[in-house]
Amino acid sequence: MAAYNPRTVEEVFRDFKGRRAGMVKALTSDVEEFFQQCDPEKENLCLYGFPNEHWEVNLPAEEVPPELPEPALGINFARDGMQEKDWLSLVAVHSDAWLLSVAFYFGARFGFDKADRKRLFNLINDLPTIFEVVSGTAKKNQKEKIAASNHSSTKSKSNSKVRELEPEKYLKNDEDDDDDEEEEDEDEHGETLCGACGGNYASNEFWICCDICEKWFHGKCVKITPARAEHIKQYKCPACSNKRARP
Repeated sequence: MAAYNPRTVEEVFRDFKGRRAGMVKALTSDVEEFFQQCDPEKENLCLYGFPNEHWEVNLPAEEVPPELPEPALGINFARDGMQEKDWLSLVAVHSDAWLLSVAFYFGARFGFDKADRKRLFNLINDLPTIFEVVSGTAKKNQKEKIAASNHSSTKSKSNSKVRELEPEKYLKNDEDDDDDEEEEDEDEHGETLCGACGGNYASNEFWICCDICEKWFHGKCVKITPARAEHIKQYKCPACSNKRARP
């Protein structure tokens, strides 16, 4: 089958988004399967993302030079020598670099001029990097959006599945008022403990509530980012998910 080669800025960006979505899945929702496939006992493995939003762990292309730039080689070798979150972050950084190289490979191949390259970069730059999604730092860029969308919500646990900074903290009010509201928020939820690590609630951290057991968790402890939480209709914590899976 002939390879698909995007030729316009919009086509290259669609290609980028599809590959990125696949790699994000590998490092977030499909992370257990990805972890298993990256066996350190196997040969040099690479993580590939495809335009159809699928991902694959495989050996690098044998042809030299390859048809497309190749992703980082040997990601599986470091798997057991690092903390899992650090290893995933490392893979994410290399994945971001690969996505950019593929996009601008197409740009060079099909003669994008300065304006085209700038437009392509701006489209790409509007998306969080894979590293930002995997490490949770993307939430810092989304707090205002989440706060705005939750402006009409209350602090009630029953009415709010995702615990974030309240919208009032983003309004340009008097700084003293903002400090008071933050202290009130800390006081109100100060007794809440993370169901995973047992840590106390802090208003500057992302939290999510299980809709089954109603326990609260640090997003980082259950590998849920604000971006993922926005698309979850009913969140089940790992413990509740395991219970459901048992016959």
